[in-house]
Amino acid sequence: MIIAGVALLAACTLIGVYLGDLLGIALGVKANVGGVGIAMILLIVARVWLMRHGRLSKNVKFGVEFWGGMYIPIVVAMAAQQNVVAAVSGGPIVIIAAFGSLAICFAAVALLSRIGGRDPGGPEVEHGGAVIGGEPEAARADAAAIPAGRTR
Repeated sequence: MIIAGVALLAACTLIGVYLGDLLGIALGVKANVGGVGIAMILLIVARVWLMRHGRLSKNVKFGVEFWGGMYIPIVVAMAAQQNVVAAVSGGPIVIIAAFGSLAICFAAVALLSRIGGRDPGGPEVEHGGAVIGGEPEAARADAAAIPAGRTR
């Protein structure tokens, strides 16, 4: 049932927001600290647990994936509600933290791209490149090289 996937997402969201509020209280901040992030982690853990125990049906998976994809707009909407001007006027530590986290993210992406290496791709990749490049003859020749049992 698709509704079960939506219910799982809702439960993870409610638990995540509650834990984020508790974390905010523990840190002495009058705000939710990481509630949406906690909810996303809970959703991933719940999905993996259901898959390992064979309880993740196709419809539940569809409900979780559909509404899980909606998390990005939710996070953007929540971030838009934050009072950025008040945060910046609170001191330079906010700007230092923002640039520091940005630098760490850039460094992590660079490190992961060097570790991961490059996948040369197969005939499907070559065929796609020929089609995008506007070379219909090369695309037809590449299509003949793709194994017949493969689906796109």
